[in-house]
Amino acid sequence: MTAFVSVAPELEAANHQYAEHFTAADLPSPPSRLDPAKALGLELGDAHVIRNAGGRAVEAMRSILISQQMLGTREIIVLHHKFSDSEFRTKVRKELNEDVDHMSFLPFSDLRQSVLDDVQLLKKSPLVLNVPITGYIYDVKTGKIEQV
Repeated sequence: MTAFVSVAPELEAANHQYAEHFTAADLPSPPSRLDPAKALGLELGDAHVIRNAGGRAVEAMRSILISQQMLGTREIIVLHHKFSDSEFRTKVRKELNEDVDHMSFLPFSDLRQSVLDDVQLLKKSPLVLNVPITGYIYDVKTGKIEQV
């Protein structure tokens, strides 16, 4: 088996530069406007970015499998961001005049643990190649990533 060298240190260095000039902290609903490629210093074609509502790896498994098998992806970065369930519900009530209390938006009760859980899920899955998998938390107020 071929050993793959992680590019995570390069992504962290690029993110440090990005965060120094970050000015989008006041955007409404910043997570949906996050550009992971820009935040990690990637150019078009450098990475296959898989996004999904809720951000959980289990929901992205089909896309990860296709990415590895069809596109040759050889590293996985798990990136979760802070999400305020109550702020979102208030926004929906205010803007749509609708109550969404009956819906679950799956907020993380422990953000750090959710990243660790997703990294472990991917590492243990027989469908995921044995490649570097690194987890991060993205701070929507500062633009910084923190390795978990």
